[in-house]
Amino acid sequence: MEGSRLCVLLTIFLFIAKTMVSGKTIPTTLEGPFQPVTQLFDSSLRRGSDDLPMDNSRLKRNVTGMFPEQIALAISSPTSMWVSWVTGDAQIGSNVTALDPSSVASEVWYGKESGKYAYKGKGNATVYSQLYPFEGLLNYTSGIIHHVRIDGLEPGTKYYYKCGDSSLPAMSEEHIFETLSLPGPNSYPSRIAVIGDLGLTSNSSTTFDHLTENDPSLILMVGDLTYANQYLTTGGKGVPSYSHAFPDAPIRETYQPRWDGWQRFMEPLISRVPMMVIEGNHEIEEQVAGITFKSYLTRFAVPAEESGSNSNFFYSFDAGGVHFVMLGAYVDYNSTGAQYAWLKKDLNQVDRNVTPWLVAAWHPPWYNSYSSHYQEFECMRLEMESLLYQYGVDIVFSGHVHAYERMNRVYNYTLDPCGPVYITVGDGGNIEKVDVDHADDPGKCPSPGDNLPEIGGVCHLNFSSGPAKGKFCWDRQPEWSAFRESSFGHGILEVVNSTYALWTWHRNQDIYKEDSAGDQIYIVRRPELCTASTSLKGNNVTQQGAQTNQRAAISANWTWVMSLIIMILMAF
Repeated sequence: MEGSRLCVLLTIFLFIAKTMVSGKTIPTTLEGPFQPVTQLFDSSLRRGSDDLPMDNSRLKRNVTGMFPEQIALAISSPTSMWVSWVTGDAQIGSNVTALDPSSVASEVWYGKESGKYAYKGKGNATVYSQLYPFEGLLNYTSGIIHHVRIDGLEPGTKYYYKCGDSSLPAMSEEHIFETLSLPGPNSYPSRIAVIGDLGLTSNSSTTFDHLTENDPSLILMVGDLTYANQYLTTGGKGVPSYSHAFPDAPIRETYQPRWDGWQRFMEPLISRVPMMVIEGNHEIEEQVAGITFKSYLTRFAVPAEESGSNSNFFYSFDAGGVHFVMLGAYVDYNSTGAQYAWLKKDLNQVDRNVTPWLVAAWHPPWYNSYSSHYQEFECMRLEMESLLYQYGVDIVFSGHVHAYERMNRVYNYTLDPCGPVYITVGDGGNIEKVDVDHADDPGKCPSPGDNLPEIGGVCHLNFSSGPAKGKFCWDRQPEWSAFRESSFGHGILEVVNSTYALWTWHRNQDIYKEDSAGDQIYIVRRPELCTASTSLKGNNVTQQGAQTNQRAAISANWTWVMSLIIMILMAF
């Protein structure tokens, strides 16, 4: 216990020291809403880069036989973890034969000491196929995919583990992970990485390396992972599928070996840090008989059953004092559907005294001032936004748009001190290049017929109030858009306590610059103003918040310091 308190003290001390030494004052959301700022694309940088080839050393298969590879972790519950991996050779060609999942066992050995595995877990194995009944398209069947749930884990504890089949024998090398703290208002993951639209390019490599250097304890991957359906097809390098030569084919082929390459690419990090994923449009991957999302649904273990959703498309989990809600934009999100009913029940069960922070994530953003995907998911926003506002969601992360944007607190396109902070981080580095056009730039406003979602309805609208009243696009950066920049990168969320969290967006071009940030702000919860009950008051809360905002901003710069000092005293 004493060691734990000293660790907390040291962390807090370093946190204060780092901010003091930097000599700059980090703004807080209490000072908002901020005047909109646009950082234009740096023309000295490339807008994109080529895909890594399959023979790249980070993508190649480096094991033989039935030895495990593509090892990954995901949170199951505060005391359990999913361990996933792949064994055997995937096949691609016109005729493929699936491997037998029962031919190899699914075992995880784990313990608190290196080389000493006091516990053993067993799970299940499966394979999947991606099939195209059209001449010239390549079929695929996966290696054997294993998922094992290991239980009885102690919080804040380092575990050593191996996975595989001990009877062959074919066990992996030893790996290490550290569990997160139990849900509670005084303990949080040290660094939560947020990344979207990563892909598998040279830019993706820079993003991944930069992310690894920032040493996260949890990763949120907000959709569009591999771009397997874009491999060798973007930028005039091919027709809309990997191998066929007729561009009017009824199905867009995806090159499934990219999934294997991507998971090998990610393994050095996600074999020791849990990664929580949610689907994006590039995971749809339609195949024979209209089957979709087969890769996504088979390869990743998520706490669907544990959170009561029973669907990999939407689920929730706790990480210390943060409750995360992962939502699906490419399945039914209507207020009469299963996802909405589950979401309402899940939010109603959240105890903000135990998990003060409430964070949501899904792939396509609701608030977006770029031309790309502008107002694409208005239907989802209209169905769900009021529910998230009612329950006081603090932060929303999305991807889809290949750039960075952070919003002022907003609800229903109106500045609102009780609205969530929406952040778009679809700038992971994929093959489709960075987005640079804004909907408010001259001649860049999309038409209402553009930006149609792959799945779901179309609800494009003209604004009914404010400076853009009666228009489809603003003629300047919208007031709800606080900061936007066209660069590749990733974000890190550091929750300090029950009211303060530091958000930092790291640009790829800053990887070699110490203490450099593309965007940084303290996101401050205001439970005394924005509780679930007061949020229901809508405009009355907005008016009250506006009146108190100026007064709160005066003390904002030192409030977080006092909070940290209190935490130090509490630690002793």
